[in-house]
Amino acid sequence: MSKVTKRYGATTILDRVDLVVHGGEVVALTGENGAGKSTLMRICAGLLRADDGDVTVGGRIGYCPQIPGLFELLTADDHLVMFGRGAGMSRGEALARGHEILAEFGYPLEERRVTRDLSGGTRQKLNLAIALLADPTVLLLDEPYQGFDRGTYVNFWDHCDRWRDEGKAVVVVTHMLAELSRADRVVEMVTHSSRVEGAEAR
Repeated sequence: MSKVTKRYGATTILDRVDLVVHGGEVVALTGENGAGKSTLMRICAGLLRADDGDVTVGGRIGYCPQIPGLFELLTADDHLVMFGRGAGMSRGEALARGHEILAEFGYPLEERRVTRDLSGGTRQKLNLAIALLADPTVLLLDEPYQGFDRGTYVNFWDHCDRWRDEGKAVVVVTHMLAELSRADRVVEMVTHSSRVEGAEAR
């Protein structure tokens, strides 16, 4: 992206932000609440229009929002089939791929309750699986591990290593400083100036 600006009324959330993420790279996006991290991710995912600047994405996007975008009265399988169909997958393909991903993150596959009755961590695992369902080449992950236990949280960063090795471009919004060394770059969004500052982490 180049010179991306976003305003809400008289308030500038993003001010001419530049950010380039390459395939085979994991970038951790940090900063205070209100710095515009989620806004930036939504713009990159095509869900929000920037007021100025350019965003170019090379490849298929997988977007995991901070708040799970789930339908309260649908089961996990219902979500996999619905989002899979949107990506051109058959019911069988979506379920097989989705169950494989969910199992990797410890989701209880025997669970048949609708999502409104699931715990926050279980909902977030489904949210992440939906982002990964169509094997995207660009991953935009906005605090994707909310509610995860410690083991699953570490497992998430192990997956980031694998996605890097597969050549994916990965952006992770995070407030968890302990794992920043797992990223190739740490980019801090600074609230008072609405800009980003990059630092090498590996």
